[in-house]
Amino acid sequence: MGVTGPPGPVMDRDEVDRALARLGAEHKAVEDSLLALQDHAGRRLLEGAELTGTTKDRWATTEQTITLLWTYFDAYTAALNEAREVRARRRWPGREELAELTERLRGESVTVSGTSAKLAERFTLERLVDRMNELYASSLDTVVTADAVWSALPARIDLLAAELHRTRSLAHSVGVRPGEHPAGDDLESITHELATLRAQVVTDPLAFWRPAAGSSAPGGGRPDTDRYDRAARALEDVRREIEAVLQVRQDSEARLLRLRDVLSRADRTLAEARAARGEVLAKIAASEVPVVSGPPTALQERLATAAEYRRHAQWHRLSPLLEALEREAEDELLRAREQLTAVTAPLAVRAELRGRLDAYKAKVTRHGMAEDPLLIERYDAARRMLWSAPCDLRVAEQAVLRYQRAAAEVLSGPGPVDRRGSQ
Repeated sequence: MGVTGPPGPVMDRDEVDRALARLGAEHKAVEDSLLALQDHAGRRLLEGAELTGTTKDRWATTEQTITLLWTYFDAYTAALNEAREVRARRRWPGREELAELTERLRGESVTVSGTSAKLAERFTLERLVDRMNELYASSLDTVVTADAVWSALPARIDLLAAELHRTRSLAHSVGVRPGEHPAGDDLESITHELATLRAQVVTDPLAFWRPAAGSSAPGGGRPDTDRYDRAARALEDVRREIEAVLQVRQDSEARLLRLRDVLSRADRTLAEARAARGEVLAKIAASEVPVVSGPPTALQERLATAAEYRRHAQWHRLSPLLEALEREAEDELLRAREQLTAVTAPLAVRAELRGRLDAYKAKVTRHGMAEDPLLIERYDAARRMLWSAPCDLRVAEQAVLRYQRAAAEVLSGPGPVDRRGSQ
């Protein structure tokens, strides 16, 4: 819809003709816009819908506005036709006719009655066009925004509802049901939310419109999809969880076998640690040897429960149990290995001392000092301590150190000497 030319003093014939042509174009533009609004799909939907809330209030106002628009348009049409009739009287209008045409074209010559609490409103043709433009823009905004929401959200909600239905069927096939599994409760919640959301979108679309900041154009903005997006994300989370349960159904046997193997390795490691503890207590004196825990019976019982779930196809129960058992079984194997390491630490210390003693003996032998009486004496003393049971590691370590120091002195001195006094 357009605007008229500027007002002015008494017009001449050419100005009148140009103004009439311009007003005729305005009339055509206004008529086309009103007819397009009348035929707009959004307006037809609004007329036939059971509306609530914001949309109901705005559409009631918009319907009145559209009625008023046609009233203004009829008044505009009548005023334009009357002006055309005056102009058609004579090919060369006189001054009185030009003054009348000026008043009709530029003055407050249009009277519209019964449009409000006032008895009548008076407009210039230009102001009437402006007024129609304002009312048209507000009416079009209501129609366009409602149509945009209806075009966008219900279809998307329906697609998501179809996906929800497929997910629910899949969930039921693996035993995920409301009251039995959190994902089943989530599906119920999403189902209720989508049904509520669709009903609200259909009856109150304008409540789901987010206007663009700083935009005054009709329909400036976008549908508010926040609730839809949250439901879609929640459904995706549930779908991933259902897929995980399905995956459990497919690979549960292999996972149970792996679990049994891990727990068996942990049990064997603990048995080895218990046996090693007995050996340490028998062979190592004055040593703190930690107590070895028993076999992981609690995990074995839970593993039996998992196998029972699998036999009865209770996949939704098996899935979280398997995940927990896999973590705990690996932890149990790690603890068993740590206990074995802790128990056998004294034997490792003894082995290190034996190795160190033999290494120095070999070094001394390479330098031809193996027959040194002090070295022989100190070697034999250290060896007796390390190869006898129970072995006192602290005393044995001191004996090895004495042999090391004596060997260092022999290797750095001029030759073998008697150093018994340096013990």
